[in-house]
Amino acid sequence: MRVQAQSLALGFLAVQVLAFAVPVTVHSQSLKDDPGVIEAIDLLDRWIDAQRAYDQIPGLSVAIVHDQELLWSAGFGYADLESQRPATPATMYSICSISKLFTSVSAMQLRDGGEFRLDDEVRGLLPWFQLENAHPDGPPVTVEGLLTHSAGLPRESDHPYWSAPFDFPTHEEIVEGVQNQKTLYPAWQYYQYSNLGLTLVGEIVAEKSGQSYGDYVREHILSPLGMESTTPEIGEVIGTDKLATGYSGITREGRRKRVEPFEGRGIAAAAGYASTVEDLAKFASWQFRLLETGEHELLDANTLREMQRVHYMDPGWQTSRGLGFGVSRRGDKTFVGHGGSCPGYRSNFQLQMDDQIATIAMANAMINPSIFTRRAYEIIAPAVKAAKAKAEGSGAETNVTESEPDEGEHHGPKDESKVDFEPYVGIYDAYPWGGESHVIRWKGSLAIVSFPTSDPMGGMTKLKHVEGHTFRRIRKDESLGEEVTFEVDEEGRVVRVWNHGNYSEKIG
Repeated sequence: MRVQAQSLALGFLAVQVLAFAVPVTVHSQSLKDDPGVIEAIDLLDRWIDAQRAYDQIPGLSVAIVHDQELLWSAGFGYADLESQRPATPATMYSICSISKLFTSVSAMQLRDGGEFRLDDEVRGLLPWFQLENAHPDGPPVTVEGLLTHSAGLPRESDHPYWSAPFDFPTHEEIVEGVQNQKTLYPAWQYYQYSNLGLTLVGEIVAEKSGQSYGDYVREHILSPLGMESTTPEIGEVIGTDKLATGYSGITREGRRKRVEPFEGRGIAAAAGYASTVEDLAKFASWQFRLLETGEHELLDANTLREMQRVHYMDPGWQTSRGLGFGVSRRGDKTFVGHGGSCPGYRSNFQLQMDDQIATIAMANAMINPSIFTRRAYEIIAPAVKAAKAKAEGSGAETNVTESEPDEGEHHGPKDESKVDFEPYVGIYDAYPWGGESHVIRWKGSLAIVSFPTSDPMGGMTKLKHVEGHTFRRIRKDESLGEEVTFEVDEEGRVVRVWNHGNYSEKIG
């Protein structure tokens, strides 16, 4: 089951955000109606819907952003299994550690306002921070160390809040707890992810702004961006139909247990937020807009650049951190963002700043959401690139086949534009082998993708129309392989697909 919604980002941005003039450029035009983008989104929709079902994920919400446009958002499955309340793009989830990005932006706003420096010692900003430095010969614990998880601090406050019943500490309990804690390593020596560290950044925000942490974030980030479905304290929406119910990982018995709700309390700055994929889409569009215009909007553009470049690299060269942001390299692309993992919820927020593409996934179960954001980028980015090139008049096509070989014995006819592919599109049974096969429209012809799969693009079989209801598989070297034939009944309906002398029934 899935619920979809599509809308322009300009339609959901707060009026005050767009008070300045945004230059009109070709790539600000809508891409949602481009045939190549439509095909990519259809593949994503089918893959995520099947993957959610086969992985027994209760509910999942996903969004894809290009620059100022929300290309696609959808909900799959259920926000609550017992009532079968559907998951939608407006469903709220705990976003846990993605909270740290809002805390980091808040800190940099105050840094830019002259309230402190990144190399300031935390002890001088928070007088109650009396955590023992077990390595007095090492560097001091600084704000930059907190933001990059390189300060040598313990991972957590001195309380068992990640164990049921998930009793998160208050501000007063955190203050008391640090008196009994000490550093794990000398500052800057190792990467040690620390919820305590970003909790302290939130405390600095409150101390230097003169406001509560929640009030500051609402006034200086959430309200200006029109993020009306985001709260720094998940407790505010517990018990409402806005929030998805959390579920555990799969047990040996093959089921997921309901997870009791929690409140972030004093850890809110590090892990307490609840939000929706469409609200995080606004957060992504703000970042793309800020860097493109160079204007000052909540932050100076150079400050955001500073946050998204590497400030700390683990000695093993496996982990690199910006200021609040995780920074990673895949192939020739750099990605920034953050993941979140709290009891009953997992989320992932990924941005590729050069392509201006963000992919967002939230689930109400203990799964790995980064597979959805990574694959979503891999599927949508080439389609967006082709659509932009076409819109800019470069001659790139998005509604034609890939480069056509010459006519001849091995390739069949060149012109497939007059073939009606729609009757072949659908779901074909894979019994008894498990899963299902989907025939989809792809680059002016058809393709077959089997689900479930961790890599829908890698497992795709592309087809070339030959004649009638017969196609041939396109091999990796672009030559043509065996025939794939669709069987049609007396009423002209496609009922089977034949391959290697065997068939699969069309079931949807």
